[in-house]
Amino acid sequence: MGQREKSRNNHSSRKKEMGRKDQKGGRGFDRDSNKRNQSGDAANVKAVPKKQSEFEHQNQFVRKEIDPETSKYFSEIANLFDSNGVDLDERSVICGNALEETRGREYEIATDYIISHVLETLLEGCELDQLCSFLRNSASVFPAIAMDKSGSHVAESALKSLATHLENPDAYSVIEEVLHSICKVIVDKPLEMICNCYGSHVLRAFLCLCKGVSVEPPEHRGAKSSKALAKRLNLKTSHSDENNLQFSHQGFPDVFSYLLSGIVNCSREDMKYLQVDQYSSLVLQTALSLMLKQDDELLEIIPLILGCNSATAEEEGVHIDTDVAKDILESMKDNSFSHLMEVILDVAPESLYNELFNKVFKDSLYDLSLDRSANFVIQALISQAKNKEQMSVIWEELSPRLKDLLEQGKSGVVAFLLATSQRLQSHEHKCCEALADALCSKNETRIFIAQRLLYLDNYFYSQDKSDWEWAPGARMHLMGCLILQKIFQFSSELIQPYITSLTSMKPEHIIETAKDSSGARVIEAFLASNAAAKQKRRLIIKFREHFGELSLHASGSFIVEKCFDACNVALREVIAAELLDVKADLSKTKQGFLLRKLDIDGYAHRPEQWKSRQEAKQSTYNEFCSAFGSSKSNFPKNTFVSDASEDASEDIEVKNTRKESDLQHPTSGVKRQREEHARDKHVSSAGEKGTKQKKSKTSDATDKPATKKKPFLSGEMIGKNRHSNKLRF
Repeated sequence: MGQREKSRNNHSSRKKEMGRKDQKGGRGFDRDSNKRNQSGDAANVKAVPKKQSEFEHQNQFVRKEIDPETSKYFSEIANLFDSNGVDLDERSVICGNALEETRGREYEIATDYIISHVLETLLEGCELDQLCSFLRNSASVFPAIAMDKSGSHVAESALKSLATHLENPDAYSVIEEVLHSICKVIVDKPLEMICNCYGSHVLRAFLCLCKGVSVEPPEHRGAKSSKALAKRLNLKTSHSDENNLQFSHQGFPDVFSYLLSGIVNCSREDMKYLQVDQYSSLVLQTALSLMLKQDDELLEIIPLILGCNSATAEEEGVHIDTDVAKDILESMKDNSFSHLMEVILDVAPESLYNELFNKVFKDSLYDLSLDRSANFVIQALISQAKNKEQMSVIWEELSPRLKDLLEQGKSGVVAFLLATSQRLQSHEHKCCEALADALCSKNETRIFIAQRLLYLDNYFYSQDKSDWEWAPGARMHLMGCLILQKIFQFSSELIQPYITSLTSMKPEHIIETAKDSSGARVIEAFLASNAAAKQKRRLIIKFREHFGELSLHASGSFIVEKCFDACNVALREVIAAELLDVKADLSKTKQGFLLRKLDIDGYAHRPEQWKSRQEAKQSTYNEFCSAFGSSKSNFPKNTFVSDASEDASEDIEVKNTRKESDLQHPTSGVKRQREEHARDKHVSSAGEKGTKQKKSKTSDATDKPATKKKPFLSGEMIGKNRHSNKLRF
């Protein structure tokens, strides 16, 4: 929900800030930060039906004014809490008494700007029975509260407070009863709430609570669009991101089914409008995302949303008519519907995906790829391709136009084409060659393809591409860097032009790349690839005399660690010596973990023993790779120690550099500072080793035997067993 001031230490400041800013389009769960067409792009947006104004007018509630005595009462409570002069026991009693004062006036108090702040505090600090009593009393006006600018914050605070009580198993039955009573009111007139900018957000939080997911918006969970892209492209993300959508409790699956079926069944005639409405689309996206892997239920609800025929007793699967397919194609150019279609493709069972692929998208991939909204749908479609046959269709339609896609700024489609090619092990060499050809003219050398990918937009927007040069100081292109990361996951035999291009870059360009957050991950991906040891060393040596500088940089510190792991003992000594020079400054930063991990104190006090330990570690690593690794393994073998003799002159130069550094820096006896900084594992693709991918798994959703269970959208509460529907995400 939109951000706002929640300070509890200065109640008077709240009175001065009477307005809450309405954030357009940024209130939703799971919203992509890619900015697509808004109201300014009238050509691609469907005309809004008259129903929108009807829904908005229906939401108007006549709110009675709060009497001065009540305002004074809640103001005194706020001042009392701000003074911190109340212990926990007294606070609970005060919260209970104050909530009792709201009986019969829940709507008026919850929608008052000043008192609503106090009410949020009361709901967060009260006992479960007091919270449930407030929600029962306000159930009849809960949708009206949720659709108010101030009341929506109160409604969401109540839901968050309910979630905190779910740690107590005895609270489930009580909370379930309260949620069900609210659901009955919502499904009576769901369109009013689902199409309201405030109500839709509360409804999404309500769905998350019923499904057992945190009701916090993604910005509070740390979700970012670049990480979502990396996940879709099968690039490694941090462990904290992998756990963002874990279920915090088992949820209330029966309440979830009852609420969703009520929304969909009451809205079938208005579904075409709900597809393109900004706020209702967000609700549908959230609901579908929460139903991931629940194939039977998805096969019921997705056809209803798209307006196509679901499975019947006589025939299996979902069937999309020609007219429906045309409507879907046309709607895909709408911003809201394109977001919804992305989610549908992400969660659709294989049988439904195949039907959409063949009936809707086939023969239209390139045209849709050029649209500013529909191209994101094509990215989702490509990322979910199920087999090599579908990859062949995608390749035939898009491969002749790769250069056009890059020139039109649709590099995301190219990135997902590469990722799917590698995942399905189909057209890998052709994809790499076609991308190189798109970046260079026929008679032009390929030595600059890495640089052009790093500054993809800058290159294609230049008037004279033949005279394009490195763009110092400019920010590197996110998608171009992601493409390079993906390229370095391919087998080294297929990507030699890319390896040669990167390792041939000037040292100053390599340093600048390492300091860019996106460019640094490209270098890490290369160092983690199965490229030859000599090729990696050629790049690492360009960092000499800059390892200390890079270690102090947020992005460069990860490269220093990767270089240390990938190089031989002689180069490791050079890195250790340069880090020792900046030890005092490095220990004061969060990158200080390098001092401990690379044992810089050990190098400073006993360099010969440190060197012996490094040689022993490298020898053990090589023995492990010899015993368990193979040339076809996706676990890249480090061969720097064993092949050191192949480049003896280079090692001698490195050792001389180390000796000069040792003469300039006397051994320090300063006690090492112990770094307690908890560090997330690297979010780049560097950890993804090799190129062998698992073959796509075929879905068996359509092969399951028929059962007698009630349809998901029957609108009934199916039994009292809250654990009957296992949650899978």
